[in-house]
Amino acid sequence: MKSEVKYDHIIFTTPKGKLFDQKYANRLSLSKNLLIVAGHYKEIDDRVREYFATDEISIGNYVLTGGELPALIITDAIIRLIPGVLNDSEAALDDSFQDGEIIEAPYYTRPAEYRGLKVPEVLLSGNEKEIKKWKQEQSRILTEKWRNFNKRSTI
Repeated sequence: MKSEVKYDHIIFTTPKGKLFDQKYANRLSLSKNLLIVAGHYKEIDDRVREYFATDEISIGNYVLTGGELPALIITDAIIRLIPGVLNDSEAALDDSFQDGEIIEAPYYTRPAEYRGLKVPEVLLSGNEKEIKKWKQEQSRILTEKWRNFNKRSTI
């Protein structure tokens, strides 16, 4: 006799659900078995939702033609937190929103100058203490800038 699969979470994507964020992704990444159900056009029959759903998740305050894209976004946010998925096992710990509402500092790659645009000198200095200080300050500035912009924005 075939055993029934037990799910830790049966997630329905819906604009009416709890807003998905990094904290929610972190919690779901600790689960063993997840099932994400994505409705199309006008959601899923409410009787099915009521009977099966353990979680109802929204990715934002807007409506799409279906729940497939939210399901992919939720999946990607969860999978990258699983050890071994990213090359650097510590990388996900430094991401934006991992420690609350903080946005990560800007990233720069090589070359040190591109079309007249230069990488900040502190990042080239090799002084880890100053680099860390610079990144923390940039994170604070960016978080403040975008949070204030989002509060004022009425596009």
